[in-house]
Amino acid sequence: MPAYQYTAKSKEGKTLTGILEGASETEVAESLHTRDLIVVSVEPAKRKSIKSAASRKVKTDDLVVFTRQLATMIDAGVPLVSSLSILAEQAESEGLKNVVSAVRQDIEAGMNFCDALGKHPAVFSGLFINMARAGETSGMLDEVLDRLAAYLEKSAALSRKIRSSLAYPAVIIVMAAVITSILLLKVVPTFKGIFEMLGGKLPLPTQILILFSDLLRKNFIFVLAGFAGVVFLFRRYIATERGRYNFDRYKLKAPVLGVFFLKVSVAKFSRTFSTLVKSGVAVLSALDIVSKTAGNKVIEEAVMGCLKSVRDGEPISLPLSKSGIFPPMVCRMISVGEQTGQLEKMLSKIADFYDEQVDTMASTLTSMIEPLVIAFLGVVIGGIVISLFLPIFKITELVAR
Repeated sequence: MPAYQYTAKSKEGKTLTGILEGASETEVAESLHTRDLIVVSVEPAKRKSIKSAASRKVKTDDLVVFTRQLATMIDAGVPLVSSLSILAEQAESEGLKNVVSAVRQDIEAGMNFCDALGKHPAVFSGLFINMARAGETSGMLDEVLDRLAAYLEKSAALSRKIRSSLAYPAVIIVMAAVITSILLLKVVPTFKGIFEMLGGKLPLPTQILILFSDLLRKNFIFVLAGFAGVVFLFRRYIATERGRYNFDRYKLKAPVLGVFFLKVSVAKFSRTFSTLVKSGVAVLSALDIVSKTAGNKVIEEAVMGCLKSVRDGEPISLPLSKSGIFPPMVCRMISVGEQTGQLEKMLSKIADFYDEQVDTMASTLTSMIEPLVIAFLGVVIGGIVISLFLPIFKITELVAR
C-alpha cells in the first residue's frame, strides 16, 4: 500500500506532520478527518523520507539511554508524546533523533506505541517491541522499559567482554603476520644478495628460507588474491542457512573455545527469556523471540524445537534436555522454576551464573592465549633470524681456523 506525507492541524491549532499508508490521498484525508484533524496537505511520500529515519546506525549505548530516560519520564507522569518530543530534542545521535521524531509523529497520527516502533526494525528489535507491547497492555510501560534498559546494558556488557577477550590475541596475530611478511619480503632478499657475494654452500634452513622468500615475492599478488578469495567464499558460505548452521555447530564443538561460546549462548538465552517472561510476554511468544535473538543457529534450532514441544503440552525443560545442547544444570533449574512457578527467577539466576562464568573464562583464555601467541611469534621470527645468521656463523668459524 502506498504511503502519503500529510500536514494537518489539531483543534488546538497545533501543526502535525507524518506518514500514513492508504489506497489513495482521499482515503488518507478521510482517516485524518475521523481523528478530528484539519487536513492541510496530503501528497505521496518520497521513498527517501520513509527510510531516512532508520538509515542511520543507532548505537546500543544511545538506545539504552533513550529507554532509561523514557521509562523515568513516563514514571514521572509525563505523557508519552511529550516524552518523545523532549528525548528527540536532546538526542545526540542524529539517527536516534530521526527515529524518535518519526515514532512521535506516528503516535500523534493515531498509531499505538508498539506499531510505531515496529516501523523501525533496524533500531528496535522484536524483543524491544514485544516487551513494549506487554508493558503497554499491562499498564506497566515504565517498569518494562526500565527492565529492558537493564537487559540491554547487560547484553552490551557481555558483548564487550567477548570483544575485549578476543581483541588482544587478534592484534598480536596481525602484528606477527606483518612482521613475518616484512622479514620475508624485504630483509631476507637483502641477506640473499650478501650470501651470493660471499659464495659457498648455504645451510639447509637458510636455503629453505630463501626459497620460500622467493616464492612469496614472485607470487605475492596471487597469494593476496587467494587469501581474499578464501575470505570471500567463506563469508558467502556462512551467509547461507546451511553454512551458518555448520559454522555455528563447529564453534560449539571447537576445543576450549567451544565451551566459551556455549556459555555465552546460554547466558544470552537465559537473560533474554527471563526478561521477556518477567515483563509479561507469553511463554510461546518469548521462545519465538529468544530463538531469533540467540545469535547461534544450533541454539536457535534447539529453541524452535522446544517451542513446538511446549505448544504440544510438554514442559520447557524436557525438549531442552533432549536437544543435548544445554547443560544438565540449566535444564534442571528450568524444571524447578516451572514446578515452583518461579521460572523467570531461575532463568535470571542462570544468566547471572553464566555471566560470571563467561567473565572468568574470558580472563583465563586471554592469559592462556597470550603466552601461546608470543611463543609462536618467537618460534617463527626466531627461526627466520637464526636461518639468516647460520651462514655468518659458518663463515666466522672458517675465518677463525
